[in-house]
Amino acid sequence: MKTRGRKIYIYIVLVTVFFSLFTEEVKASPSVSAQRAILMDGDTGRILYEKDAHTKSRIASITKIMTAVLAIESGKLNEMVKISDLASGTEGSSLYLKPGEKVKLEDLVYGLMLRSGNDAAVAIAEHVGGSLDGFVYLMNKKAEEIGMVNSHFENPHGLDDHENHYSTAYDMAVLTKYAMELDKYREIAGTEVHTAPNPESEWDRKWKNKNRLLTELYKYSTGGKTGYTKRAKRTLVSTASKGGDDLISVTLNGPDDWNDHIQMFEYGFKHFDSTIVLPKGKLDSIENEVYKDRLTVKRDVLLSLKDDEGKDVRIEYKLMKPKKEWLEENNAPNIVGNAIIYLEEREVDRVPLYFLKNQEKKESSWWNSWKRLFATTLGVKDHG
Repeated sequence: MKTRGRKIYIYIVLVTVFFSLFTEEVKASPSVSAQRAILMDGDTGRILYEKDAHTKSRIASITKIMTAVLAIESGKLNEMVKISDLASGTEGSSLYLKPGEKVKLEDLVYGLMLRSGNDAAVAIAEHVGGSLDGFVYLMNKKAEEIGMVNSHFENPHGLDDHENHYSTAYDMAVLTKYAMELDKYREIAGTEVHTAPNPESEWDRKWKNKNRLLTELYKYSTGGKTGYTKRAKRTLVSTASKGGDDLISVTLNGPDDWNDHIQMFEYGFKHFDSTIVLPKGKLDSIENEVYKDRLTVKRDVLLSLKDDEGKDVRIEYKLMKPKKEWLEENNAPNIVGNAIIYLEEREVDRVPLYFLKNQEKKESSWWNSWKRLFATTLGVKDHG
């Protein structure tokens, strides 16, 4: 009887420990109202949290992130756009543009992003793409280029008038990561209020951003785009930055999307840190006589890691077969291989390895010596 009692006691303890650990894990993960959601590291693209993130869905006005990207990349932001009857008559959220008036393309992009103007979307599409169809072609071409594999665009605004207009939470995060690499996009998406000239009135147009995370709810917010249609429901893309960590959140059909995004951001900032796993500069770990002191990486390799994940990172170097004449004749290829970064044996990044030729090696050695001298003079330890 005593043995049976001990077994029951041990069983209860084990069950209690299991549920305690499970509860802690549940508490650690964000609880979101959205049907589909994702949290992505804005630098590395690592998925930090997801919920049905790859299912095709209606996306409403977060479509306009793609429209803004194409407008910015067109190089035409300083051009004046004549507003057509078609643009002026577009239904839904509006800047109340009038047929025949001329508006600077840059101002239209501000109106597109801050006030979600559907009329601005059509005006931008006609000017940049030559026609709506031409612009839609550019949208889908860009989606393919940047890896949005489960997306298809049929219009520049996201209205429910096309059945074949869709994306996923993951794809919209991919798009936003790409967009945030554009200085002008970051500037526009992170603007709270924009003033635009209005020649037909004594008052300038003044547009306040609809993104409440940016304007009032979340101090770490850096931008984003809101969306809503009757069929898509509430959609939201937002970005945030804290302590050098940049995050992207996307929710589709999220009735409590403001709180969803805050919870996801707080989860990401609390549990993950951007860590340099391979610093830019010369590699010290290659001993081959040709490659020694001649391989360099041109950017820091960053990963978003939990505290205990450093041990799960592995770097593999894949190099061309070296030739001694590279040193004598100074004719080595610029790129001689790759550094491949694995997390838990899954490839998460790769960077090219550059070969320092004779003059470059001298300049690099001189620069490193000067750095060490300067650091010594200042009493600073060189971590190289």
